[in-house]
Amino acid sequence: MSKTVQGRNGAHSRNGKRKKKQKNRIIIVVIEILVLLILAAVLFVTVKLSKIEKDTSFNKEDIEVNEGLSSESQEIMAGYTTIALFGLDNRSNGNLSKGNSDVIMIASINNDTHAVKLVSVYRDSYLDIGGGTFKKCNSAYAKGGPEQAITMLNKNLDMDITDYVTVDFNAVVECVDLLGGVTIPEVSDDEAVLMHGYMDEINKLTKHNSKYLSGGGTNVEMDGVQACAYARIRYTAGDDYKRTERQRTVLTAMVQKAQKANLTTINSLLDEVFGDIKTSFSNTELISLAAQVFNYSLGETTGFPFEKNTTTLGNKGSVVVPCDLESNVKQLHVFLYDDNEYAPTDTVKNNSAQIVNDTGFHQGEGY
Repeated sequence: MSKTVQGRNGAHSRNGKRKKKQKNRIIIVVIEILVLLILAAVLFVTVKLSKIEKDTSFNKEDIEVNEGLSSESQEIMAGYTTIALFGLDNRSNGNLSKGNSDVIMIASINNDTHAVKLVSVYRDSYLDIGGGTFKKCNSAYAKGGPEQAITMLNKNLDMDITDYVTVDFNAVVECVDLLGGVTIPEVSDDEAVLMHGYMDEINKLTKHNSKYLSGGGTNVEMDGVQACAYARIRYTAGDDYKRTERQRTVLTAMVQKAQKANLTTINSLLDEVFGDIKTSFSNTELISLAAQVFNYSLGETTGFPFEKNTTTLGNKGSVVVPCDLESNVKQLHVFLYDDNEYAPTDTVKNNSAQIVNDTGFHQGEGY
């Protein structure tokens, strides 16, 4: 082979090596940029999440669960993330650690389908709030904070909840306003009038100037103060049962609006609302939940107990009575977990018998 040919081959070889090195350098630069972007995104999310009050005193070891739940039911429940949601009306002090829980909800998230179901536990439900003390269940949070409130849910309902999120009512006002309002499918004339007193109170406390609705209607647009007032109405047909339905309606409208919001709105939402939230979740756990936020689909919602009655029990006041607790909890496990084979534990059976003894209401005597 001539020297000329050898020289050409050597040049081609050197050029090929240079191109390969250049290509490798480009790949490395791209990887470095991606890593920096990922780190920046993680930092951004971490900064935002730092605004949420983390419950550093919360100890999951203090949460009690019932013994005797079948292994089959435990396995079914393990396929869901179950979270306790509490709403406090602590407008005067902003304390999210104590106070009667005006809103008590249980959210079950199917880990495979990301379908979400919500259950409102009526705050006046007559249950064991701890230590064999039966009274309105919303007092559990006031007595022992989120630990006792979660234990109350676990012991009476055969749940295995270990995490919670608590919000102040201010969060609803801020969130709805930042989303540009929400649409409520139907509002009655009575509801529109009853909102006035609540709106006056919320306007004063939040320094807003929201206007009254002109009347009822369908597909009613509401701002934050109006939506919060609507969710708090209690004295209409249906009393507390209808009130919890309104709460779920507002929450559903907020979720649907948030899933369509742009990044600027989401950023503002995180900045303003996260300060009104307290949770047991760590930043890592919150990031994991947030990663699926646009995959979540809010499905069925309902109230608990399903079959109920009301009575007045001396200084315990007017209470909502499950008729009976055992049968209602069976329905609850079907609703939340599609567990048709669930069998109540002895604790639920004993609590059910005690409620019947205290109130006189048996299964089949509710509505």
